[in-house]
Amino acid sequence: MEKAKQKIFTVQFMTRVAIFGAIAAILYCVPFLKFQLPFFLSFLEMHFDEIPAFIAGFAYGPLYGEMVLIIKTIIKLPMSSTYFIGEFLDLLYGSALIIPAAMFYKNHRTFKGAMIGIILGLTAYLLTTTICAGLFVLDLYCFVLGYDSNIILSMGQALAPEVTNIHWPMAFYCFLPFNAFKGVIVVAITILLYPHIRYFTEKRWRN
Repeated sequence: MEKAKQKIFTVQFMTRVAIFGAIAAILYCVPFLKFQLPFFLSFLEMHFDEIPAFIAGFAYGPLYGEMVLIIKTIIKLPMSSTYFIGEFLDLLYGSALIIPAAMFYKNHRTFKGAMIGIILGLTAYLLTTTICAGLFVLDLYCFVLGYDSNIILSMGQALAPEVTNIHWPMAFYCFLPFNAFKGVIVVAITILLYPHIRYFTEKRWRN
């Protein structure tokens, strides 16, 4: 067991995780790299910190992708404005997106394997974000941070009249479209970037 741990947590492993984790943290923490979109709920932000974790997961395996997410989250914790709720949810959602995709691609390293992995990751991501939103996310924010549920409900109804409460209707009509849009953008950027840096991740850094 101890030897197995030593083989995993090598200097090379820690270097890779540190580099990708630092890039992810920059994308996550720098204010102008996060922004809101006018046609979604105003408190939902676009950010692209999953992209370095996605690339690391594809290049080296799901453990790398998950560790990059964890490093990014740890760096962000001291700056949390949500009592760590937002950071925990981002870690959960990022894991749901990246781990299934990286696990499948690890065993099917072809373009088809990458596409199937991405579809699996997106499906897991949308299921996780929608279920969490429907069950507890807004209740948690209201309880811990004192958000007014009526104000949140009115924001949802301004976008979709079908929203009758802050649980499943809000999850389906407000959270799901945003997360689908964000997930597709993150995946699209990853697909565009990965071939250009594949030499460094899959060849040069493996030596």
